Amino acid sequence: MQPQSFFTLLAGAGLALLSFCARAEEPAPTRELRDLNKSYFPFTPVKDASAWAARRAEVRKRVLLGAGLWPMPEKTPLNAVVHGRVERDDYTMDKVFFESLPGHFVTGNLYLPKKHGDKIPAVLCPHGHWPNGRFMNAGAAEVKKQMDMGAEKFENGAHSPLQARCVQLARMGCAVFHYDMVGVADSVQFKEHRHGMQEHGFLSPEAEQNLNGYFSLQIWNGERALDFLTSLPYVDKTRVGCTGASGGGTQTLILTGIDDRITASFPCVMTSTAMQGGCTCENANHLRIGQGNIDIAALTAPRPLGMTAADDWTKELETKGFPDLKKLYTMLGAPDKVEGHYNIQFPHNYNHVSRQQMYAFFNKYFGLGLPADVDERDFTLSTKEEMSVWNDKHPAPTGNQTGEPHEVAVCNWFQQDAKKQIEPLLQPKSEADLAKMRSVVGAAWEMMLGGKVPGKDEATFGLGTKEDKGSYFVLKGVTNCRANAIEGTFLYPKNWNNSTVLWLSLKGAGSILTKNGDLTSPAQRLLSEGYSIACPTLYMPGATKNPNVYNNGKRKLSGFEGYAGYHYGYNLSLFAERVQDALATIAMVRDHPKHHSDHILVAGVEGAGVIAAAATGFSGGVVDQVVTAPEGLRFKPITDVWDVNFIPGAVKYGGVRALLALCAPVKLTVVNEEESSDTFHNATAAEAAYKVNRASLRTVTVPKANEVDATVSAIIGNK
Repeated sequence: MQPQSFFTLLAGAGLALLSFCARAEEPAPTRELRDLNKSYFPFTPVKDASAWAARRAEVRKRVLLGAGLWPMPEKTPLNAVVHGRVERDDYTMDKVFFESLPGHFVTGNLYLPKKHGDKIPAVLCPHGHWPNGRFMNAGAAEVKKQMDMGAEKFENGAHSPLQARCVQLARMGCAVFHYDMVGVADSVQFKEHRHGMQEHGFLSPEAEQNLNGYFSLQIWNGERALDFLTSLPYVDKTRVGCTGASGGGTQTLILTGIDDRITASFPCVMTSTAMQGGCTCENANHLRIGQGNIDIAALTAPRPLGMTAADDWTKELETKGFPDLKKLYTMLGAPDKVEGHYNIQFPHNYNHVSRQQMYAFFNKYFGLGLPADVDERDFTLSTKEEMSVWNDKHPAPTGNQTGEPHEVAVCNWFQQDAKKQIEPLLQPKSEADLAKMRSVVGAAWEMMLGGKVPGKDEATFGLGTKEDKGSYFVLKGVTNCRANAIEGTFLYPKNWNNSTVLWLSLKGAGSILTKNGDLTSPAQRLLSEGYSIACPTLYMPGATKNPNVYNNGKRKLSGFEGYAGYHYGYNLSLFAERVQDALATIAMVRDHPKHHSDHILVAGVEGAGVIAAAATGFSGGVVDQVVTAPEGLRFKPITDVWDVNFIPGAVKYGGVRALLALCAPVKLTVVNEEESSDTFHNATAAEAAYKVNRASLRTVTVPKANEVDATVSAIIGNK
């Protein structure tokens, strides 16, 4: 049903007219959608150190969720191979490959000082989006350009600023591991990063529903690279750094944020309130909802953090972002442990000027004892053959290990690992098990759905119209909550029993009132028994697709803009928006100063059954009963990422059955027509949680779909 209600909203001292016209075409989004390139991503301020601890946990958890690492997968044996040492004057370079997961190889070079003691600091180096990655060797024209602008001191450094930083850090006394991004240089099991949705492997609907992708594998590879580096017997685990630029800067931000083993971090030309990272390996579903790269950089605090800016999206860092980080570090008692360098005379880079700043940073925080202005020296440029880990003795993986079949195998491994961890959580046998289910599965759903019920007085009601119908009133107005305005129709009996039914339906007011304004049968029954009814118009009720910020709501599954993470990484799914509307209405009913309800009951029908269950599970214990008609909805068969019920990660975290289980201990009834058996599977899966809680769960079958509403209202009425 298209939105067709017209009413006035009380706003301050005046009346603001809100009109919503029926549309024949796909309704346009009415809420601001965030965009990778055009939106602003400021730091979310905190009051004090205690508030930061809570906020930090929240940001970190969302990063892990987006990376597909919530919970962290099993760390299988690395089976590391180190070979082919190249000897230089005062450093060495080894070839390294290991398995970050069975059958998938991470490749790179290990640089070491030629002479070193028992314990030396270590630096992890993700390379970022430079031509040919670890094998970068810029041509003569680019070298001349870099030299002429003063960006590089030596031609070899201009040929490969990546090698330059690794060599110099090794000369300074550090163990340095420079590893390949997925599909670059020796990472031959993957093709170059693709964009746009695919049928199989990464970027497929199945992968999105399990939160698998380039970003998740890249971060996992970095985590395992850190495992490798810190496993070396001569590495001092109290002095471990990470530095990279561009995409390598993103990897540095993320890895430092989720792994406290990194004790000092230097991400370059990436930390920004503007563009957040343009590749599929830098974007992931849910990652930047309610947060951005400044918040992610803040996860490093109070560990030492250094950053550089250039004439790119980071050029305003000095005034936008860095002051917030400085304030946070000051609040945490470490004002001098964060530094910014603004080399905006240069385009996007990790050039000699920036590297010099990084060397001084690690010299200071690793206590290397070198002069404060330690300078980079020229070096011998290594060839591709000298760096490559694959040779006759160590051949590159071939056959089905390369290309799309390997992607599918990697997806399958992540999915099987997640299933092995999550499935037991969905069958709790004790209160401790139930608590763990909520801490893992519940936490994931809370993030995917946009958070729990709003706090006290966050949701307020503005009355538009009020009509006296004799034995009841019809009220229309708006619930205002967190910048959203939610239209609603409310039926209030004059013999109110102090209980309110939240009636959720994608038909909106048409589910409780006919076109002539008369009561529908379910509404009539509930009013006759003294219940008031709150019926919000859920977000975009007439939509048949999720709004896609990159394609103006149009379905497009190919090309750069087609990747789902560019939308769901910054915006809630349509399903989640609707759950938030339901939660806002619950909060408004809970806190209404004149019509406080002793009991709140939730009913979900006509496309909103699972929305009702989801809202109940995160209602903070204020709902007394929920009756849901899921109508056979399950997330697993959804094959279109723009489907209105598509939620990235839904399959990984148990789908509908998990949402039903999370309703416990609220009294739950699942109503379904005979033709759909899926609901009974879902309800059965929730029985374990209800058994632990000693709470009421039942399923009811009706012969026909058109009898569902009447059955739901009857059950609610007999609470």
